Amino acid sequence: MELPKKLGIPPIEGWEIALVKAMLARGGYSDQEILAYFTRPTRSVNHRVISEIRTKAKHQAVEAATDEDLSDFLATWPDVDPTTGLSIRGDELLVKAREAMIAAVHVFNGAGLTFRTELFIVTSVIAWTYLMHAFYRREGIDYRYKNGDGTIKKTAQGEDCYWELGMCLRHAKCPLPTGVVKNLEFLLAIRHEIEHRMTNRIDDAVSAKLQACCINFNEAIKTHFGGQYGLERRLPIALQFVTFSSDQRSILKKASSLPDHIATVMDEFHRALTDDELADPNFAYRVVFVPKLANRKSAADLAVEFVKPGSEEAQEINRVLLKEVEKKRYLGKQIVEMMQAEGYPKFKQGSHTALWHALDAKNPAHNFGREGEYKGMWVWYESWLQRVRVYCLEHAALYQ
Repeated sequence: MELPKKLGIPPIEGWEIALVKAMLARGGYSDQEILAYFTRPTRSVNHRVISEIRTKAKHQAVEAATDEDLSDFLATWPDVDPTTGLSIRGDELLVKAREAMIAAVHVFNGAGLTFRTELFIVTSVIAWTYLMHAFYRREGIDYRYKNGDGTIKKTAQGEDCYWELGMCLRHAKCPLPTGVVKNLEFLLAIRHEIEHRMTNRIDDAVSAKLQACCINFNEAIKTHFGGQYGLERRLPIALQFVTFSSDQRSILKKASSLPDHIATVMDEFHRALTDDELADPNFAYRVVFVPKLANRKSAADLAVEFVKPGSEEAQEINRVLLKEVEKKRYLGKQIVEMMQAEGYPKFKQGSHTALWHALDAKNPAHNFGREGEYKGMWVWYESWLQRVRVYCLEHAALYQ
C-alpha cells in the first residue's frame, strides 16, 4: 500500500498509476477523460498528475497494469458504495470504518444475544482503527511502525505493521477531543480484559460509555470527512417492547453482577480521571427518559425530548437523579460479614483493617468511601466492596 508523501490532498495511488499507464498504452483517452475515472468526492486529482505520468516525469518505477486488469476496472467502474458514493477500493478504510460501526450497533441491538457488550467493544475498536487510519492517510502521516534503522516493520508474513488504535490515539496529530480519547482508552482497557479473561454480563455497567462511543464516532466521521457519511440515517432510534420499574431494575442488576476483575479495571480507570473528565459526555453519554404528558399538541408524538442544561427543568431532574443514585454505603463490619457469607469465614475485622491500611483506602483520592453522617463513622462505597472481594478471591486459601 503506497502512502501519501505530503500533507493535504493525497496523491494518486500506486494501483491507480498502473491503470493510468494501461489506459495511455491502450490509447483513445485524453488526460481529462482519464482524470474522470480517478476523481471522487473524498479525493480530487489535479490534471497535472496525469500529464506527469504520460510524460514519464514521475512514477517511472510503477509498472503498467495488464490489459485484462484495465478491462476489469472499466467493466466495474464506478465501483462505489451505493449509500455514500465512496469508492470501494479507493476509500476502503472509510467504507470499512462505517460498516464495522454499523455491525457493532446491529450486534448490540440484536435480539437473543447474551454477550453483546463484548462483541460491540471488539467491533467498534476495529471501526475506530480504520477511521483513524483513513484520517492519517489523508493527512499524509505514515501510520506504519518503523524499525530502529527507519525501515518499515514487517509481520511474519512480510506485510507492513500498522498502528493499533492505542497508538493512533497517542499520536501528536490525533484530532479527537480529550473526552473521546478517554472513552476509547476505557473501552480498550475493557477489551484487554475481554481478550484475556472470562467476563459475565457487563452491559449495564458500561452502557453510557458505549452510547458515547457511537455518538463520538458519528461526529468524528462527519467532522473530518463530511456530513454525508454520518450513520444516523442507517441507525435511527431503537424501539423496545418493555419498560422497567425501579424494582425490576434492581432485580436485573442483582442478577448480572459485575465481574470482579472488570470492576477493578473500571475503578482504577475512573480514579485516574478528573471530575470534569468523568462528566464529559464524550466519555460517557447519559440520557434520562421521563414519561410525561405533552403540553403542546405538536409535541405529543415526541418520544425523546432534550432538556437544555442549566435550565430549571434540568436542575430539578438532576436533584431527583442525585437522590436516586446516591452511592450505596457499607460499614466495615458489614463488609466483613458479606465476605464471610461469600465463603471466606477467616476474613475477620482485623483482616479488613490491615487491608485498608495497606492500600491507603481512606485516602480521598481513591474515592473508596468517606466519613459518615452518624458519629463520624467511616462508610465504604461499592468500589471498596469490589476491591475487598477481589482480594479475598486472590487469597482464597488464606481465608476459606
